[in-house]
Amino acid sequence: MTRRTRKILFFVFFLIFLLGAPLIILYEQGYRFDLEKKSLTQTGGLFLKVIPKQTEIYINGKLVKKTDFFFGSALIENLLPKKYIIRVEKEGYFPWEKSLEIREREVTEAKNVVLFPVKLNFEILSRDIKNFWLSPDGEKLILKETNGNGWSLKLYEPKTKVKSHLITEKDFSKGGADLLDLAWSQDSREVYLDLGIKEKEKRFSFQVNQTPPILIEKEIATSSETIISSQKVNGDIYYIDNFGHLFKSPSAAKGEKLTEKPFPIKSETKYVLEIFGNFIFLEEDENLYLFNTDSKSFDPFLEKIRDLKISPDGKKLVYFSDSEIWVLFLKEKSNPPPKKAGEKILLVRLFSEKIESAFWLNSDYLIFNAGDKIKIAEIDERDKLNIVDLAEFKEAEIFFNQTDKKLYVLSGGILYQSSPLLP
Repeated sequence: MTRRTRKILFFVFFLIFLLGAPLIILYEQGYRFDLEKKSLTQTGGLFLKVIPKQTEIYINGKLVKKTDFFFGSALIENLLPKKYIIRVEKEGYFPWEKSLEIREREVTEAKNVVLFPVKLNFEILSRDIKNFWLSPDGEKLILKETNGNGWSLKLYEPKTKVKSHLITEKDFSKGGADLLDLAWSQDSREVYLDLGIKEKEKRFSFQVNQTPPILIEKEIATSSETIISSQKVNGDIYYIDNFGHLFKSPSAAKGEKLTEKPFPIKSETKYVLEIFGNFIFLEEDENLYLFNTDSKSFDPFLEKIRDLKISPDGKKLVYFSDSEIWVLFLKEKSNPPPKKAGEKILLVRLFSEKIESAFWLNSDYLIFNAGDKIKIAEIDERDKLNIVDLAEFKEAEIFFNQTDKKLYVLSGGILYQSSPLLP
């Protein structure tokens, strides 16, 4: 090789270096050439966290990655800024799919993706069941069984699968008794019963760890107090009186009046105060009202409400009617999609099916039954909602147990228990 040839080669490689070095630097900084825009563009990324682990991630129909074995997460980098169809799959599970926008120099996140089994296994816990009540600790069930001799209450412990006898209606009266209501104590040790006996209402309690249970009759208060509903929150007592005024007091004594305009109280109507953080609700039969701190009065919030429940993280509230499910954000939410405190979203609206009940599965998913179908819906309303039909039971009552993560279903007098829905 001659000296002239070596010089030519040197200048050629030097020129390639001068041209290539900036391109390499730009590439390392996340720049790519966008053929659609015909320009050099800085890329973004996508971060997913999925339950279960080892799921496949498709972008615009192409498999690009699997979530890792340890954390169930995946980071996909160097995506041109635009919308992509993201699909997460795993054999034996319903897929999750959403159109998400990737922006320059940003990582778009979907940290709460859950895939649910296509076939959920159920086992029969008991038959001839009229109703059931799960304890607050999620470890005990009281079953109301019916037969030719009337009703009886049984204690069932899901962990040990042991069912034991508690009481029968004949223990209260030989002529029978109507079970009007049953409630657990907060420590899951005591049970309270309201009964109709010979056209009179009576109240009893018993300890579940006593064998046989010792029934203690309680006095039903007939006080002429003006308080029609109250709730204790963080050491303060909130109550509404029969004149329609809301009060806040550190004791049962009359305290600070919060209302300027009284709420119109109707006779022979049930009122219930529900307080979640800074949000004070008043239930009037099936109508829900929210206390307005500016006008210092209760404003209409939702008609024909069936129930409302706070999320496990205490930051969201679900409330629903026969045809709609709404989510109210009690606190500001910074992770995608961000929400302000007080913001609400319509999650589900049905026209042909009646919503019977709804429960928080975790703080990002709801489980509810409508018609004969049991469904699960996410609350991430970016693009379309992922809603799956999990199971089908006729005229079912459902309850999701946060302790064992299992679904309990009462249908046709048979009580079923599912396999865990979450790890």
